Amino acid sequence: MKKFSKYILLFVAAIAISSCDNYLDITPVGKVIPETLDQFRAVLTTGYATYPEHKSLTTVRTDELVMDETNNEFATFKDVYIWKDTNPDYITTTFHYQDLYTVIFYANVVINEASIKLPASPEKDQLIGEAYALRAMTYFDLVNLFAKPYNPATATSDKGVPLALKIDLEQAYIPESIEVIYNQIISDTEQAEKLINKDSQTKGLNYRFSKVALYSLESRVYLYQQQWQKSLDAANKALAINSTLIDLKETSVLATKYDSKESILALEDGLINGLKKLSDASPELISAYNKTTDLRFPLYFSASGSSFRFLKAGNDDQKCSFRTSELYLTKAEASLKLNNNDEAKTILLSFIEKRYTQAGYNQLATDINAMNATDLQNFIYGERQREFAVEGHRWFDLRRTTQKEIVHTYKGDPYTLMQNDPRYTIIFPASARLNNPNL
Repeated sequence: MKKFSKYILLFVAAIAISSCDNYLDITPVGKVIPETLDQFRAVLTTGYATYPEHKSLTTVRTDELVMDETNNEFATFKDVYIWKDTNPDYITTTFHYQDLYTVIFYANVVINEASIKLPASPEKDQLIGEAYALRAMTYFDLVNLFAKPYNPATATSDKGVPLALKIDLEQAYIPESIEVIYNQIISDTEQAEKLINKDSQTKGLNYRFSKVALYSLESRVYLYQQQWQKSLDAANKALAINSTLIDLKETSVLATKYDSKESILALEDGLINGLKKLSDASPELISAYNKTTDLRFPLYFSASGSSFRFLKAGNDDQKCSFRTSELYLTKAEASLKLNNNDEAKTILLSFIEKRYTQAGYNQLATDINAMNATDLQNFIYGERQREFAVEGHRWFDLRRTTQKEIVHTYKGDPYTLMQNDPRYTIIFPASARLNNPNL
């Protein structure tokens, strides 16, 4: 049992789970090892369902919200809110290190076992391809939570996270470099690309990976790696399948809904309901919008006295990991980084035309066409802030761009996350460090 605890700590939560469709517990305790396509599909469905709400928790660290410290539930988020990562209070909500490795556990079962046990079929390929894609996405989130932002100059030496591609009770889970983790992510997406055969998933099943979701993931990964052309190419492949943008001048609906025409992968909560009830939009976030011409503003916020409550997020029908809006803004950013300023402006204008009143768009079109590269970059970053408010992008975007200073107030005292603060990288949870000295 000591050896089990020492080496399998990455997966102990997964193995301990009893509600995994009766398939995944070890045979000696009376469960069944998966053998059929339906059983392996149930395993992967559990993996999808296990995907945690870590991006919602990162929102607490950003400049997007102000929390109600008089609410009793605030105590569980207080130390996250003030970036007290070392020796937090025992009731503090922990970042989802173990849960993410649990997802990897389920993906590994499908990748390693279904490929051997199942006869060849398009359904088998699709299933295993999804498992590769899900594992890639999980490692991408892990390395962007618990490691430094990707830096081409230092990625081979910067510490990443442990790599676990199979269940091995004798393996010591030592963190690999950030470069190794990104290489594995790309390898997994390449394997997924060979196998996934559905261009898109039907509504209700669009929590599962498809070609368009895979290409969207690839575009995001390459953007974070600063591989601008590859990011652009992947975005174009995704947009060739779904390029729809909701025109808010015609239809005033949230684009984050799972049945939205923009939805590509509907898996994650950007801001869970408990946090939504605890929070108001920060003055800084509100000031980022033109309240008169930006059609997103009344969709995202409602006035409550002198504050603004979030209308967005907090509901299951708004689960959203990828949508077409991201692809347009990624294309604009990548084009700019490739010195294609005119192309970046064209892409950006095609996007904002769907988000502003006609008068607002006309003014912005004049402004954007006059922008230099620096101003255009700042505007693209601003559009990401406005478009993806409380969707879980902000913390990752701040890490890979400005790492700006953020100030939160608690009991009247200011707490500051300095620019380029080391706390832009979250330390491994204490429980993980206790169980695995290699961290």
